[in-house]
Amino acid sequence: MKILFVHQNFPGQFLHLAPALAARGHEVLALTAEGNQRPSPVPTVRYRTPPEVALQGLARSYAEAAERGATVARACAQLSETRGFVPDVVFGHGGWGETMYLREVWPEARHLTYAEFYYHSRGLDTDFDPEFRRTGLGPRLGTASRRAHLLMALEDADAALAPTAWQASTLPDHVRAKTTVIHDGIDTERVRPDPSARLELPGGKVLKPGDEVVSFVSRNLEPYRGIHVFLRALPAVLEARPEAEVVIVGGEGQSYGPAPRPGQSWKRRFLDELGPSIDLARVHFLGQVPYRQFLALMQVTRVHAYLSYPFVLSWSMLEAMSAGALVVGSRTPPVEEVIRDGGNGRLVEFFDVAGWSRALIAALADPARDADLRAAARRTVVEGYDLKSVCLPRLIAFVEGRAQG
Repeated sequence: MKILFVHQNFPGQFLHLAPALAARGHEVLALTAEGNQRPSPVPTVRYRTPPEVALQGLARSYAEAAERGATVARACAQLSETRGFVPDVVFGHGGWGETMYLREVWPEARHLTYAEFYYHSRGLDTDFDPEFRRTGLGPRLGTASRRAHLLMALEDADAALAPTAWQASTLPDHVRAKTTVIHDGIDTERVRPDPSARLELPGGKVLKPGDEVVSFVSRNLEPYRGIHVFLRALPAVLEARPEAEVVIVGGEGQSYGPAPRPGQSWKRRFLDELGPSIDLARVHFLGQVPYRQFLALMQVTRVHAYLSYPFVLSWSMLEAMSAGALVVGSRTPPVEEVIRDGGNGRLVEFFDVAGWSRALIAALADPARDADLRAAARRTVVEGYDLKSVCLPRLIAFVEGRAQG
């Protein structure tokens, strides 16, 4: 078959699937944004940056998605005209509008969509945190308006793929019938416990398994991933465990939710709030790091804190479990789908700062107590989320099977 992947940040969620399909003899091509600098495992073509949208207000998010969708559609039409490429399967991520008009270009193709999340104005992420909740009708209208391009992608797709059952549960009822749940997969052969792992901190100190290390990882340090709760829990942890080192990975930009005040990052806001109560000599902000450095952190950490609003589940939590880390997670639906309190990790109410302090202190104080949880965490990922033995075969079967209708 001829298979086209469409993703502005390709390979994204298709990192392993695209080359696996190519290895099975399919002709695989990816279409991505011209500014995307990520290396690709398959041949790639690029579409131009969509034009700026002058609209403001509720129509803006749809207009931006529509312009991107139209730009992609024109690029796909040109792909057919100049290269004769007419795909049997188009598999795109519906999150940015790229797939909105592709059935108009290739009506005979089978169209698949990666359905990561569907916004709701109540009961999920946008009204979860009372500290940053925007109340009133206006914000609810803004959230609802963000569903328009997502719904177009879902309606036009012959089938949808969601990475977790909870994320699939956010989709409209009539879409779930054509939605399959398969995670992107974790390479558990690479992401595994390693007693020889070492992590060198910027000041030259080297951390190793057995050290008192607390880790926190997020693409960007922001409330959606609980940085405010985590930082507020640290003064008590640092006081109770004078040998503890805290390692925080993540940028200071914005991925999700509201932005901080102009000129200020969320990290700086919460550090200013905490002032001298947090010992920055033992709290290490590494920023965004290469994957090998992230992996070393997961292999040396004694306890990994993972918090999330009711939103998309991060790969990093499953990778921490695969590396044999004890994960203390927030008692929120995406986390509870994977972590069972006292079974393969620990759960704490998201906003319970004192509870987070107690849980982290206990994990640092008695690592032997949690040895069974660490082993169970890795088993959970190996048995349910392993890339090669579980997820990738199912993903291949999903694409090849859905291609036949």
